[in-house]
Amino acid sequence: MKIFAPHGLFLGWLMLWVGVTSCSRSSETHLFRYAHSQPEAALRSESMRHFKKIVEERSQGRLQVELYFGGVLGTERELMDYVTMGVLQGTRGAFYRDANPQFQLFTLPFLVANWDEAIALIQSPFTAALNQKAKERGFHIPATGISQGFRAHTNSQHPITHPDDLKGMNMRVPPQAMYVKTAEAFGANPQEIPAIEIYQALKTGVVDGQDNPPSNIWDYHIHEVSKYVTVTHYSTGPDPFMVHLGWYESLPEDLREIFDQAARESMALSDQLNRDMEQQYLDRLADHLEVNILNESQLQPFREAVGPVYEHFVAQGTFSWEDIHQAQQVARGEHPISSEPGSSKP
Repeated sequence: MKIFAPHGLFLGWLMLWVGVTSCSRSSETHLFRYAHSQPEAALRSESMRHFKKIVEERSQGRLQVELYFGGVLGTERELMDYVTMGVLQGTRGAFYRDANPQFQLFTLPFLVANWDEAIALIQSPFTAALNQKAKERGFHIPATGISQGFRAHTNSQHPITHPDDLKGMNMRVPPQAMYVKTAEAFGANPQEIPAIEIYQALKTGVVDGQDNPPSNIWDYHIHEVSKYVTVTHYSTGPDPFMVHLGWYESLPEDLREIFDQAARESMALSDQLNRDMEQQYLDRLADHLEVNILNESQLQPFREAVGPVYEHFVAQGTFSWEDIHQAQQVARGEHPISSEPGSSKP
């Protein structure tokens, strides 16, 4: 089911709808409304269709799931606000800092080197502790995944093989401080634009380029308004499954167990799909764009440029050097399995 009501009218309309449908359903039926900004064809959407299927089957219909894709209910900012208020029950997207600011640690440039390290970190007790802490802000997070893989830069001016190539370029970044600071460290002029507006911003020249995982570059048709893509694997990020805590706690215990298990399985599927498909998306992009994959020596200037990003967020108190080193050790399998943020010295 899709809703195309203007976003300004959506909130009041949906709040009324919540009241009506709640009254019309038996006490044994619980409705979970979920939305995100990725298109229906996106891998994130596929993982949520899997979630709907197994939740409804295992609960024998006592849990019903409604899914809204493609930003039809609003931008990622709006969707997160709706979940905060309980108008929607769940979302995945860029505003995970609302649930726990420490999730921003996962977006540090060059924090992890590859998929193996990213998965080891995201499936660790370190991440489980961050999930749990989100309860303090009114969110239940049954599982966290990897946000669609590692990011790559696209633009229409010239290939990017050195940070100097980004100097002076207006680059779209997600509306997150980490990506803003990283773009600045590379010498670019960051422009915070919602994901659903990237295509038009590139087409009209509002921005010169952007960066995203290959799947998003394809799904949002960014390849149609770009000429070059540069693969640096400079960053990935967390993908928490963010659920309104009050709604979750209203569920009977057996349904909570079904919900959480289905969420863990669906997030694992999301990660596996993104990992398996990453090269296929790059191959598709190569039919439309000039692809530049940087080697280790080419990546070194990028690594050196981002030191101030780490310093900024540590000074700000978002997380500590201890947390950073701990996360890196967990990712590399060098830290005790019981590690949680701040639990020991690096």
